[in-house]
Amino acid sequence: MNSHTTQVQHQPAGQPAISTGSMLTQVSSVLAVIILLLLACAWLAKRLGFAPKRGLRGQTSLNISATRQVGQRERVVIIDVEDARLVLGVTAQQITHLHTLPPAPQQETPEPPAAAADFRQLLQTLIKRPGKP
Repeated sequence: MNSHTTQVQHQPAGQPAISTGSMLTQVSSVLAVIILLLLACAWLAKRLGFAPKRGLRGQTSLNISATRQVGQRERVVIIDVEDARLVLGVTAQQITHLHTLPPAPQQETPEPPAAAADFRQLLQTLIKRPGKP
């Protein structure tokens, strides 16, 4: 016999050899599918209107109260801010301050805020709209 015998390790017959590369490929492909699924759900939520509208952060008192088209790409806009109403001329290239109006009078009886619709009501309104995809 030869003094340098090689030891051969035998796998049991029922268990196939799993390479690290194939396991890494499987894990990364599942992760990619999960990420794509999350992106698709976010797109669908935005498309159906479930995602909240993005507004100006910290600028809750800035509202567009009126707008009028005066040309193909020109318009006049009235914006309500905290202590004044601004009349602005808006074109494709610039925004020009035209006039400052006094603040709008406060309503004597403020309207009660609309109750936030729960998920069941939102789902029912989506189902009832036949023309929406």
